Amino acid sequence: MSKIRFGTSGWRAIVADEFTVANIRLAVSGIASHVKTLPAPHRVLVGRDPRFLGEGFVNEAAGVLQGAGVTPIVIPDAAPTPAIAYAVRQMKTSGAINFTASHNPPEYNGIKYSTPDGAPALPEVTKQIEAAIAGWLADKPVPKAAAPEGGFQSADVKPDFLKRLAELVDLKAIAKSGIKVVYDPFWGAGRGYSCHILREAGVTVETVHDYRDVLFGGHAPEPDDHLLGDTKAKMKQVGAKIGIATDGDADRFGIVDEDGTFIQPNYIIALLFDYLVETRGWKNGVAKSVATTNLVNALAEQHKVQLYETPVGFKYIGELIIEDKIAIGGEESAGLTIRGHVPEKDGVLAGLLVTEMVAVRGKSLGTQLRELFAKVGSFYPVRENFRLTPERMAAFTEKLKADPTELSGRKVVSVVRTDGLKLILNDGSWVCYRLSGTEPVVRAYTEARNEHDMEALSAAAKNFVLA
Repeated sequence: MSKIRFGTSGWRAIVADEFTVANIRLAVSGIASHVKTLPAPHRVLVGRDPRFLGEGFVNEAAGVLQGAGVTPIVIPDAAPTPAIAYAVRQMKTSGAINFTASHNPPEYNGIKYSTPDGAPALPEVTKQIEAAIAGWLADKPVPKAAAPEGGFQSADVKPDFLKRLAELVDLKAIAKSGIKVVYDPFWGAGRGYSCHILREAGVTVETVHDYRDVLFGGHAPEPDDHLLGDTKAKMKQVGAKIGIATDGDADRFGIVDEDGTFIQPNYIIALLFDYLVETRGWKNGVAKSVATTNLVNALAEQHKVQLYETPVGFKYIGELIIEDKIAIGGEESAGLTIRGHVPEKDGVLAGLLVTEMVAVRGKSLGTQLRELFAKVGSFYPVRENFRLTPERMAAFTEKLKADPTELSGRKVVSVVRTDGLKLILNDGSWVCYRLSGTEPVVRAYTEARNEHDMEALSAAAKNFVLA
């Protein structure tokens, strides 16, 4: 019970192992304690993705909130994380509790807490929640679950969210282009969102995996290249110009080009940044995590736009959205949002914007990316994970404290410690190392400036970890 820790995106654990009803009560009690420090009225939305036992967890959380003197507002159907974030802002609640493990495998579940601004809770808030949990463990009984006569209040978050998306995306341009789209919700919370709004606009949309499966096809609901085979097959079958996908809670995106090529999120963020400057004229800023492609840096310089480089964790980008300092913010792990929208990752919006970009420009994503490289230079990012023994992890943690002057014979020209250790090399390529906060894993991000150097740079990065 002492292992409830809110990381970069909430608390996640394996169901019936650490993710138990007893621990849910503790976590929700900790959130309720924090909420009671906020201005009244104390009202919290409670939602979920389609995972196993989600409905029961929502009711349990609602009961604990009620018992703690906080009014729960239950979202009956599975809903995307960004839709819940938008509802927090529209309904002016004290935040939201969302039962989701996002793109984690089906045996996981989790709790995300969004603050009253609709953003993921920042570390100062999650530390308060964890301290409250420790207090309940030490000397307080957890509030007893209670339910009001007639049941809990409820809210349908879908209509208002889709209405907002229709204001942010040029649906008429998509329909006018006549392109066909394939959407893959990965059996997740995005079902009925992207396809619904496009069809309402008159766009031809085909779907795959558009039904509830709490096992997500037997793998993680992650819209990555190796899991998008059915999307690619459907695209080929119907002649679709683009395939869009969302993960379990629809906060992350996956994009497939018309020829079946997966376009990695790094490139999508850069392309959309360029497109938004071109079509909206937004030049107030752009944000990216330290592990995200420097193609964004090059574009920021070309467009004379302020660049913000943040630690990993979308909550940091969310702050900049709230302050209206950026037109777009994104992370290489497929998180993205734009000006005037929620300070939270939105995979639904990302897929719709990319569809608009393809429709308006009338060019494949591959063609657009080559044109971007021609303007500002080429960038080839790669991410790898290395699982280490506790002893090797301890040794590597010590190693990260030093500032290397070279990497496998390559000169290091600058060291960045925004998050982990980032080494900028003399040819403009770079390597970034981050330690996972939940498992003995080192994440190594590399970006070469030409395609033939990708493998050599990745090998150099790996040698630094394992040597």
